[in-house]
Amino acid sequence: MTKINVHKTITLILQAILVAEILLALWNEQWFTALITAGIIIITLAPLFIAKFLHVYIPHIFSLMAIAFIFASLFLGEIRDYYTKFWWWDMALHTTSGFLLGITGFLMVHVLNETEEIGMHMKPGFVAFFAFLFAIGFGVIWEIFEFTMDSFFGMNMQKPMLGDPSGLTDTMWDLIVDSVGALIVSVFGYIYIKRGHKESFLERWVTAFVTSNPRLFRKRGGDERR
Repeated sequence: MTKINVHKTITLILQAILVAEILLALWNEQWFTALITAGIIIITLAPLFIAKFLHVYIPHIFSLMAIAFIFASLFLGEIRDYYTKFWWWDMALHTTSGFLLGITGFLMVHVLNETEEIGMHMKPGFVAFFAFLFAIGFGVIWEIFEFTMDSFFGMNMQKPMLGDPSGLTDTMWDLIVDSVGALIVSVFGYIYIKRGHKESFLERWVTAFVTSNPRLFRKRGGDERR
């Protein structure tokens, strides 16, 4: 079985679990759980929508990582209450989110750098810095979202820690581990641009994205990595 088929199979298994959860929730008349799980399934289909309407093709490894993160955070974390069962679950997922958002931010700027119609060329340090701030920015937006849900809808997304019912400690640790994940990607992204011949996981993933979207990466003349 090829890697692509493995990724597709794992994705289908995760989506099948979500469908089973919807049926179970409907059977038990847990309407809110069924609605949230249906929303999660729709989110996992985002790569298909992006490919169809934006004509940007997401490599299967990217899609699988995104879907696995959504499954772990929204389904296992919120619906199955893993955030409470495992003290490290929230920190691990926020580190991963910083990592994934850092890759997203890096790819966005990389597309701008490599598209000749735009006519711009940003320094490796700026690209890495943008990727870092992009991930941190989304981390802050998510914390505002959690605060809003808790304040206006009585939810418990901030998961207040022992001795700190305000949730401030949870928020600060979330932002710290978001920063760690983003920093890792930023450093590897900087190295990738400066010395692209060096083998790394980021190079393989960027190459997969570039290969899947050749129209976004029309080569410029001259040396790209200066």
